Amino acid sequence: MKNKRYSDAQIMGILKQAEGGVPVSELCREHGMSNASFYKWRAKFGGMDASMVLSRNCAAPLTAYYAQKENNDGNETYSRI
Repeated sequence: MKNKRYSDAQIMGILKQAEGGVPVSELCREHGMSNASFYKWRAKFGGMDASMVLSRNCAAPLTAYYAQKENNDGNETYSRI
């Protein structure tokens, strides 16, 4: 598995700078990343705060479980994933 170059905290910091008005092209040049990476991160982490990012890794199995419950079309018997 490929190692991540940027931690979740670093990504959140870059996204905060962009929200503060720094142009995306300047951020990408400063941090050595592509525009595509920035927009992918914004789609993934946009609107999250630090506590949500930390709990994101722990909640992945529960998210899949509840998604299965919602996709069951109202059937009250749910199978565990």
